[in-house]
Amino acid sequence: MSKIKHLLSPSDNPESIGNKFRSRRFFVFESLIKENFPIGSELNILDVGGAAYFWKDKDFLNKYNVKIILLNLEASETGHPQLKSVIGDATDLSEYENETFDLVFSNSVIEHLYTWENQVKMANECVRVGKKHFIQSPNKHFIIEAHYTLPFAQYLPNKLLFDILTKTKLSQTRKWDPDAAKQYLEEIRLLTGTEMKMLFPNSKIYKEKFLGMTKSFVAHNL
Repeated sequence: MSKIKHLLSPSDNPESIGNKFRSRRFFVFESLIKENFPIGSELNILDVGGAAYFWKDKDFLNKYNVKIILLNLEASETGHPQLKSVIGDATDLSEYENETFDLVFSNSVIEHLYTWENQVKMANECVRVGKKHFIQSPNKHFIIEAHYTLPFAQYLPNKLLFDILTKTKLSQTRKWDPDAAKQYLEEIRLLTGTEMKMLFPNSKIYKEKFLGMTKSFVAHNL
């Protein structure tokens, strides 16, 4: 039971399924970086919605002369000299000029912006401030909803899903705090492949596969 709990826990748990998918995705990301930037290059990266733990255990920080800004609604300690945490809004990066960064990176953030209008704003801003970008989002139509690790949860009425989250342990083997569940149900707007292409019309759309199905999409110009 403990092993299952770890597998279904949030992606900051190294033993979770989500973390394993992120590690595999990072391999794809690093392979693309190698094609565009020689080892040892100076890289200035903006990670929209990023977390320090995602980068700290990666050899990537040693391979490149890289500085990464982690932009979130709240700042936090990073514990690493190459990582800096700042407060910002993914939908309004007006504090940065065009092509300020060599790369804008974002992992499972754009689906947390409540509305399509906000997602359009974030996409436009990421493309504007970065010379390159790598923006990932879960596939709306994948059989397992990524945030709840429940099959087809994205198609359930919010009231029913709220009850499942808060009154049972079916999601991540735990009962959710009601306020957290309400917050997630309000903010998550999953994207389809067609919508990702609309948001990033000049980008390549990489499809991350699992058992032959598309688990998530990555829009990039690497």
